[in-house]
Amino acid sequence: MPIDAALAAATRERLTAVEDLLRDAVHSEDPLLTQASRHLVEAGGKRFRAMLVLLAAEFGDPSAPGVVPAAVVVELTHLATLYHDDVMDEATVRRGEESANIRWTNTVAILTGDYLFARASDLLADLGPDAVRIQARAFARLVQGQIQETVGPAETDPLKHYLQVIADKTGSLIAVSGHLGSLLAGASPAVVDTLTSACEKIGVAFQLSDDILDVASDGEESGKTPGTDLREGIRTLPVHHVLAGVGAGPDDERLRYLLTQDLTDDKLHAEALALLRAHPALEAARSDLRRWSDDARADLLSLPDIPARDALLALCDYVIVRKN
Repeated sequence: MPIDAALAAATRERLTAVEDLLRDAVHSEDPLLTQASRHLVEAGGKRFRAMLVLLAAEFGDPSAPGVVPAAVVVELTHLATLYHDDVMDEATVRRGEESANIRWTNTVAILTGDYLFARASDLLADLGPDAVRIQARAFARLVQGQIQETVGPAETDPLKHYLQVIADKTGSLIAVSGHLGSLLAGASPAVVDTLTSACEKIGVAFQLSDDILDVASDGEESGKTPGTDLREGIRTLPVHHVLAGVGAGPDDERLRYLLTQDLTDDKLHAEALALLRAHPALEAARSDLRRWSDDARADLLSLPDIPARDALLALCDYVIVRKN
C-alpha cells in the first residue's frame, strides 16, 4: 500500500523537529552525563515510537504544540530503558556501538538512564496531568513486566506469562505513543481509545516478529546473529510452543532436550537452531504473529479513512514480512 506523499513529507519534517528536541533534551551541564546521554541518541534507531506519536496525531491536529514533545518523551523513556536493560543483561553492544555500561561503568549507565527518565518527566510536566498519568502508568507496567520476566512464570502458564511480559515491557510504551499522539492532537475519545489499543497490539506483534527473526533469519538479511536468544537461554515464542507440545516431529524429543540445556556450545546451538527452524512450532509462532497483526488491523479499520490510517495498516503488513 503506497504511503501518501504529503503525509510522508510532513512526518519527515516533524521527525526532524523530534530529533532536534531530543538532542537538546539530553544535554547536561556535566560533560560526562551529556556524552553518556547522547551515546544512544547518536547511535541512531528507528524512532518507531516517535513516528507512531506523529501518525496518531494525524487523527486530530498534527501541528498541536504538544505532539512533538510527546514524541520526544516516548523516545527518551525508551532510550532510558535500554541503558538499564544493558546493565541487567550485561550487554556489550547496543545499536552497533559499545554499550554504555561497557564504555563507562554500570553506575554511569544506570544514572544516565535515570537522567533520561527525569528529562522525559520534565517535558511531560508541560503536557498536563493526563499526559503525566498516562506515562506514569505505562512506566509502572514496564517495571512490572521486567520484574515478571526476572522472576519467571512460577505457577502461571509459561506462554501466557511470556505474552504478558511482552505486553507490559514492549506493548505498553508503544500504546502510549498512540495514546499521547491522538490525545494531544485533540482526537475524539473513541479514536484515542482505538489507537491506544491498536498500537499496543502492533507493539506485541513487533516483539513476536523479533522472536521469529531470531530463529528464521539468515543473519545477512536481518543484520542480527541467528539464534542469539537460544544461545542466551531466552525462551521466546517458538521455544514456548515446542515445550508446550505444539506440533510434533521425528526429532521432537531431541529438540525438547536441547532447549533445556546450555546452548553456548556451538555444536549444540547449531543443532537446536536447525531443529527449531524445521519444527511446526515456528509456523505456530507465525500464526500468532498474524493474529496480533490482524487484531490491530481490525481496530484501525474502525478509524476515519485518512492517509495516516493507511500508513498504520501498512505497518500491520510490514510486521509480518519484515526481514530486520
